[in-house]
Amino acid sequence: AGAETVKRAVELDLASRFQESLVCYQEGIDLLLQVVKGTGLGAGVRRPLCRDFTDKGGVFFLFFFVCLFVSDGKYHKQIRIEENATGFSYEKLFREYLTEIVSEVWVEDPYIRQDHQASRFSVYNFLRFCEMLVKGPCKVRTIHLLTSCDEGGGRNQQRSALEEVKRSLSNHGITLNVAFSSSVHDREIRFNNGWMIKIGRGLDYFKRPQGRFSIGYCDFDLRPCRETTVDVFHTKHTKKM
Repeated sequence: AGAETVKRAVELDLASRFQESLVCYQEGIDLLLQVVKGTGLGAGVRRPLCRDFTDKGGVFFLFFFVCLFVSDGKYHKQIRIEENATGFSYEKLFREYLTEIVSEVWVEDPYIRQDHQASRFSVYNFLRFCEMLVKGPCKVRTIHLLTSCDEGGGRNQQRSALEEVKRSLSNHGITLNVAFSSSVHDREIRFNNGWMIKIGRGLDYFKRPQGRFSIGYCDFDLRPCRETTVDVFHTKHTKKM
């Protein structure tokens, strides 16, 4: 798996898709180092591996650089989404981090509910996010959702909608675990390959479409956004207080 991930990183690098290649290099490095540590490989085995990377157009040097770059905890990508900007669908934000080894996802967002007075349709946004996971290339098997419970008359509607999403996901072999908390505040999404994405507005950063038959209603890349900031980290380099 590590070799295939690094191979994919090289292909992306050669195609000048540097951000995606960095993600794959990081994962490939972690996987290969786990093998080296787990099997106790000596220098006699490691040196040929290094020569193999060196023979492939200097890839080893980039490999080594990424090791240092990420191990120092310097990886932090920030995306500023301007008011009314388009082209920021969930695929655009998340796809490069959804590599083949992702099988479990955590979503923390206090407003996954249907509040028509506030013109929010966050359950539908969450459904769109789940659809992206179903399409792959990852093989997600479990999604954990932590949100707040609708305190108004929409509580039953919220639970019913999430239950419907749960049943639909089960048809695709995916388990949805829903938990409610009155104190949840942060908005973040984590993948079990270590990547964590924090969005100031959570999944609900899209503006309400002008109508059901207007451009952007179905295609989120064409949907105007509300201003927000997206921060990407790797959990390996975050500190718990």
